[in-house]
Amino acid sequence: MSPVITDPAKLPMLFQDALNVGDVDGVLALFAPGAGMRTVTGELIVGAEALRAEIGGTVAAHGRLTNVQRHALVGADTALLVTDWTMEIDGPGGERIAPTGTTANIARRDADGGWRFTLLNPLGTA
Repeated sequence: MSPVITDPAKLPMLFQDALNVGDVDGVLALFAPGAGMRTVTGELIVGAEALRAEIGGTVAAHGRLTNVQRHALVGADTALLVTDWTMEIDGPGGERIAPTGTTANIARRDADGGWRFTLLNPLGTA
């Protein structure tokens, strides 16, 4: 069982750290049930198996994420986390590419008091 995350502003760094060591289960533990993630191409991925496939693909492509937390707006049970990111990854021809952007992520507080992502949105749009 994963530890309870009491500060939603830590979620982007926990995501970065788990992804960078190839811990797919650790990344998935940061998502609430039914959560979604928009890809940089605009596709919305929802559900544990689809998220596992996407995160696993990123790990397989030697993804290396760098997050810089810009803002955390925290309400009683919902948080908006604005983060600048860079993702170094193997491109289709084996070359290293490094797309960058800003993400607007949504997190919610669960019944146990811990925070989890409900939506990761690297395009910065809903």
